[in-house]
Amino acid sequence: MILFMTIYTYQSFSYFGKKTEEKRKKVVIRQNICLFSIHFFAYITEFLITGNENLILLYGAQVVYFILTITFFQIAYPEASKMLMSHMCMLLAIGFFMLTRLQFGMALKQFIIVAGGTLLVSVIPYIMKKMKILRKMAWVYGVLGIVLLAIVLATAESTNGAKLFLSLGPISFQPSEFVKITFVFFVAAVFEQGTGFLQVLKTAIVAACHVLLLVFSKDLGGALIFSLIYILMVYVATKKSIYLFGGLLLGSGAACIAYQLFDHVKTRVTAWIDPWSVIDTKGYQIAQSLFAIGTGRWLGVGLYQGSPGQIPIVEQDFIFSAIVEELGGIVGICVILICLGCLLLFLNVALQSKSNFYRLMALGLSCTYGIQVFLTIGGAMKFIPSTGVTLPLISYGKNSMLSTLIVFSIIQGLYILKGEKES
Repeated sequence: MILFMTIYTYQSFSYFGKKTEEKRKKVVIRQNICLFSIHFFAYITEFLITGNENLILLYGAQVVYFILTITFFQIAYPEASKMLMSHMCMLLAIGFFMLTRLQFGMALKQFIIVAGGTLLVSVIPYIMKKMKILRKMAWVYGVLGIVLLAIVLATAESTNGAKLFLSLGPISFQPSEFVKITFVFFVAAVFEQGTGFLQVLKTAIVAACHVLLLVFSKDLGGALIFSLIYILMVYVATKKSIYLFGGLLLGSGAACIAYQLFDHVKTRVTAWIDPWSVIDTKGYQIAQSLFAIGTGRWLGVGLYQGSPGQIPIVEQDFIFSAIVEELGGIVGICVILICLGCLLLFLNVALQSKSNFYRLMALGLSCTYGIQVFLTIGGAMKFIPSTGVTLPLISYGKNSMLSTLIVFSIIQGLYILKGEKES
């Protein structure tokens, strides 16, 4: 598995050096061989260890899913990025077999969510191509996001100290995961009309409303992501450094205030600074994460040979630690590089887009994805305080999974539309 993962990652970056489409197709084919090989070895190992025959059915269903998804996008959207599709399937495969190792029922639910979600988002590139009105709906996106977050603040029940979920009968969902996307659409649509001070002021007011609603709901991880997305989008749109440094300065001040106001922020900062002094309480989660990463070393201890269950909420916030413990630091580095490859492909379509709206949209979604990856892996490695953010396409979570699938589908739509100019 380590060998195939290394080959896959190498091919990911050799892809950018290929000059012809034919050579790029060969790279993607080699990657798909590595993808199916890693997926097979993981599940055959899990079956041999557990003897659970249901694993064979789940493995077969996932193979069918990967084949149908890759084939469908190649036929329906030939101009879409085959490399991005390959990366998406690889990250999903890693998530599938790691969740299966942690808890079979959880992996089954995740697979059902992914299969259904992929079916739904597969029409997004087609909708983007047909509905040019999307760029004209700036204030619809902005108001919709504020309304959804306000409803959460007013009606949602507190979960682990934060108001996150709306319940509609038996169905619950986390609006902030999807509002991130509408927020990017809003900022991109407003800045398409101009980048003067008035436009910056309009977007700043709406952004502040989003962030404050998240802060009052105690969803501070979400507030951090929204703030960083906005600061980076404003800087790129206006090309004025004052907005970047001013935004970062204000953000730092807000972080200091949050530290004074919220006890769970103090808890996470204390655990980050010195987890060993509070290892039995506040620092237990991050300490167990570091033990797992250290135990894995370069080659890992092997599937089912580690103790990832010792890490609280390992399937969401700390799944990267479980990967490194059992598959090794080499695989962990490969996961980071594949995520980096996704980010480069996001930025690539932003650079190629001739429409300012599409360019800013791709940039905003790039920031959304990149920041989330950084916060999750950085928190697991004690590089930054833990924020409770999931690792896109790998961690368990129906809301984050669906929103990430939407983001990847939108980027594929932008690859199809990248040659279109302003209209």
